[in-house]
Amino acid sequence: MKLLNKSYLRAKQIQLIVFDVDGVLTDGGLYFSDDGQEFKRFNSLDGLGIKILKDNGIEPAVITARSSATVEHRMKNLGITHFYQGQDNKVVAFNDLLEKLNLNTDQVAYVGDDVIDLPVMTKVGLPIAVANAHELVKEKSCMVTDKNGGHGAVREICDFILKAQDKFDTAMKVYLGD
Repeated sequence: MKLLNKSYLRAKQIQLIVFDVDGVLTDGGLYFSDDGQEFKRFNSLDGLGIKILKDNGIEPAVITARSSATVEHRMKNLGITHFYQGQDNKVVAFNDLLEKLNLNTDQVAYVGDDVIDLPVMTKVGLPIAVANAHELVKEKSCMVTDKNGGHGAVREICDFILKAQDKFDTAMKVYLGD
């Protein structure tokens, strides 16, 4: 992971992490059957990472420009209650989240991959780009993952934040039997 601008110190303050969907939680591909049914590929490692974050007091949220029943189903499966679809202007949903959760921007991380994410990314304490993000998004980020969106980038971020907050070892004890 490429770290810039004191990312580790910024990660210590994170209480909310906001994810884009297409290109971050998925590989960015839009798959359609002949009858128009949409399919998306999500990574199970990412999903468990999000659940572990939530179990350790870091709230996950999703803001996406597209609307999809598939995404809604996945968010319910992951227990993500702060979920905004059809958000062409993601700042509106972002401001709603800050107000609902009574947080300031320094307490928020945002993970994006394309220029539509920049209006929110430039406001948060920890802007993060996935490895296959648009170059401008990488340029405006404090961190760039080693892995591509939909291929473990989100888990990489979840683990990093847990480690920065000294919660990783405790979180892993459940799985190590300690």
